[in-house]
Amino acid sequence: YTTPQIMSWMMDEYSKIAGKNQFGVITGKPMCIGGSVGRTDATARGGWYCVREAAKEFGIDLKGATVAIQGYGNAGYHAALLGQTLFGSTIVAVSDSRGGIYNPAGLDAQAVYEHKAQTGSVINFPGSEPIANEDLLELDVDILVPAALEHVITVENAAKIRAKIVAEAANGPTTPEADNILYENGVHVIPDFLCNAGGVTVSYFEMVQNFNRYCWTEEEVHERLDEKMTTAYHATLKGSKKYGVNMRRSAYVVAIERVVEAMQARGWV
Repeated sequence: YTTPQIMSWMMDEYSKIAGKNQFGVITGKPMCIGGSVGRTDATARGGWYCVREAAKEFGIDLKGATVAIQGYGNAGYHAALLGQTLFGSTIVAVSDSRGGIYNPAGLDAQAVYEHKAQTGSVINFPGSEPIANEDLLELDVDILVPAALEHVITVENAAKIRAKIVAEAANGPTTPEADNILYENGVHVIPDFLCNAGGVTVSYFEMVQNFNRYCWTEEEVHERLDEKMTTAYHATLKGSKKYGVNMRRSAYVVAIERVVEAMQARGWV
């Protein structure tokens, strides 16, 4: 993966070719050279805005709602931290590539992060019991957040998923066949290209600020991200109800409809 410093190097190289500074050509830069506030936790924050709307739809009180998170990198850690600090949810399980930890009374997201920074893994966190990644996915929780690998929810385990909401912070964690099973079983899946779009949305905000010489506050970034994610979620939910399809298919339909509308406006079709 790339770091903010690497992104700044890439911006510098392009600027040399262009003969002038081109801050808006790339995103994820350090704050001191055109980066945007709110980028670090944007993926997780955008996902939680979607979860908040889904919780309203299905009558789930996020305060005290139980959450299991597979993966404890940038997205997973911030998903845990924001779940606790913004909504008062209870993080009962998290994992990384070496294994998982479980505590039905709740885990302290920041303390787990510091433990991982010191030891290299979330495993053996004081006050927790071990849990396998596979078993974490099947916990009886309100919200499941796959935030690690692709294809972790498959036809083999889809029927065992007991979460009410699956918020896909990772890319492609659910296979198409498993997606159908979850939908039939009443599990509400917020698809990856909606749920984890907060990161690229704030990258877009970074470009807007660069090109227009804006410098938004963190509060402005959060408000704009909230508006974008909430609008996108409800457009997808509306399509799901209208066409009787799962959220992933609805999102594709919504996107295609917008492309068709633009083509019709130009007289292309």
